[in-house]
Amino acid sequence: MRILFKAIPILFIMLGFLIRPLEVLGDSGHDVLLKKAYELKEQYKETEALAVYEQILAADELNYEALCQASLLHNLMGHRFTDDSRKLNHFSTAKSYAQRAYQVDSMDARSNYAMALSLASLATISGPKQRLATFSQLKPYLDGALAADFRHADAWHLLGRWYFKMANLNFAEITAYKVMLGGMADKPATNKDAIYAMEMAILHNPNNLRYYFDLANIYQEMKNKEACVYTLQRAMAQNLDLQTKEELELSRRCKIMLQEYQK
Repeated sequence: MRILFKAIPILFIMLGFLIRPLEVLGDSGHDVLLKKAYELKEQYKETEALAVYEQILAADELNYEALCQASLLHNLMGHRFTDDSRKLNHFSTAKSYAQRAYQVDSMDARSNYAMALSLASLATISGPKQRLATFSQLKPYLDGALAADFRHADAWHLLGRWYFKMANLNFAEITAYKVMLGGMADKPATNKDAIYAMEMAILHNPNNLRYYFDLANIYQEMKNKEACVYTLQRAMAQNLDLQTKEELELSRRCKIMLQEYQK
């Protein structure tokens, strides 16, 4: 079960990028830099894209697009480190940006998802009790994200992870959760809920290998070999254009898991 919440280490080469100050760009500076940041992100140059978003925020601290994107990028980068101090620095910054975005627009899917993702990231480096407390805060933000955008695939995926975690708490975690929150939810989370959410993520974005991999792991934990193999075969059948080391690693893991079942 824990595999769903482990980050895959990724080596990342930081490239230099010169950014012109906003004052030089005049009133159109925000739009110009937002476009540049988007292009860099699409080229998988996340470090340079983040630098641009943070330059915008230095001049306009309430720029909603920059806040949301900077939060997501800090989450992404935090998972690329192995030591918790660097992770904490990125995840805390991600949460700070997400909170500011949420203050600007609490009804939008992006700010709600940014809040949920930053909390989920912080939970991965927290102690048992704090991890539970942090993870318990996710659901309202995920509900908010999906209420604003029912097709938000990443929100569905994170909701699937949330359901799976909550459906598989051990006795000690259940006890601690009840003490912290005064009881469990009226409708307990189930593995079926997790599967449904993962399938919704795949429905709205069938090109994300992570969704298939996490769904296969849920089936594996449930000891449902047939469903696990079928999910992995679906992933391989997509013939995705893998660009990043994380995607290549996920593809390798999917193939290994499938080979183990087909022996």
